[in-house]
Amino acid sequence: MSNSSELTALALSIWADLHQGRVLWQLAIVGGSIAAAWLIGKWIAPRMTAPTVERAFGWRALHQLQFPLTALIGVLLGRVILKQWQGVNLLNLMVPLLTALAIMRFSVLMLRQVFAPSVALNALVRLIGWGVWVGFALYISGLAGDLLQFLDELGFTVGKQRITLLLVLQAVLSVLLTVLVALWLGRFIEARTMAQAGLDINLRVMFSKLAQTLLVVLAILIALPAVGIDLTVLSVFGGMLGVGIGFGLQKIASNYVSGFIILMDRAVSIGDLVTVGDQTGKLTKMTARYVVLHTSGGAEAIIPNETLITSTVVNHSYTDQLVRVAVPVQVSYRTDLDAARRILEDLARQHSRVLRNPPPKALVREFGDNGIALELGVWIEDLQAGTGNLRSDLNYAIWTAFRNNGIEIPPPRRDVRVFTMPQDVSGR
Repeated sequence: MSNSSELTALALSIWADLHQGRVLWQLAIVGGSIAAAWLIGKWIAPRMTAPTVERAFGWRALHQLQFPLTALIGVLLGRVILKQWQGVNLLNLMVPLLTALAIMRFSVLMLRQVFAPSVALNALVRLIGWGVWVGFALYISGLAGDLLQFLDELGFTVGKQRITLLLVLQAVLSVLLTVLVALWLGRFIEARTMAQAGLDINLRVMFSKLAQTLLVVLAILIALPAVGIDLTVLSVFGGMLGVGIGFGLQKIASNYVSGFIILMDRAVSIGDLVTVGDQTGKLTKMTARYVVLHTSGGAEAIIPNETLITSTVVNHSYTDQLVRVAVPVQVSYRTDLDAARRILEDLARQHSRVLRNPPPKALVREFGDNGIALELGVWIEDLQAGTGNLRSDLNYAIWTAFRNNGIEIPPPRRDVRVFTMPQDVSGR
């Protein structure tokens, strides 16, 4: 009944102000505050160009929050001055309205900064919007107090700690907010760390991942005591987590630890060309659980960190980016080997991907049954582009040059001999 009367009194007071001249002063303050916020936004919008990537979030936050916060400041100042002479019911209504708008914009900005665009993110943004407006409606109607009291009465006791539904909701909201801020700070630290070109890439990745993990843990340790939950309660969940790791989460824990081992021993780094199993590609991303290889075919292989620790990894870029590519060819025994080797090396030097230093080299590998086996060895520094096209270009050029210079590539030779079986004594 009291909530209904409070809502009725608020509505009647606003309605009474609307029928009197004094509401014009409140409308003027609201209109002036909104107009000033809009004009300030128009003035600073062309100047909101982030000088660096690290400061981009700050500029976006200023752009999103400038309007509601500027209007809110104007309304608050006007309310302080005007309430000395008359009622300010309309201004009292505008304060929580603009506050709700600022909270909603900031929450959406944080979510879009931390998480990649997705359908789930859009649904979460809509959920936050509805939650903010429902909270605003409960505050205006006066139902918020009764609802909080009702939630506080629903609960149970665990040892000396009383757990209520209100406490759980407060804890969840507090943890979500602090973790969201921690994730944003982690992204900010990651951006600043990755920009330090003088630091080894593995150290940059390790420091950024370690900072994100520590920030999330610190956020939880701060959020739970803030709502009155004793941290000793977490010992139960810690025991459950230990049992879970022992029975079913070994791989997750192993991949997580392996990720830090990979970053610390620097066996592979972002940008290296590596071969893991039958996958060869450029290492483009390293996370706490897996690494990403971008193969020459355009596919991306996601490989768990544990695989890089427990299996053989060929790092083509461990000491340098140079890779030798061998192109075998066979010539007949009537061939002038000096001329053939000279042609092979000249053809290799004409290809754009073949390096001049180390120079291409034609080797005599063996004397086979059908001819002399030669091998053209060339060096490249862009293995991520693949070797199939390179081999095809060189083989085609070799075929054309050998045909123009009368050098024979012998076909396989097969001798078939037919033996006549002697007749036996009886003449059969």
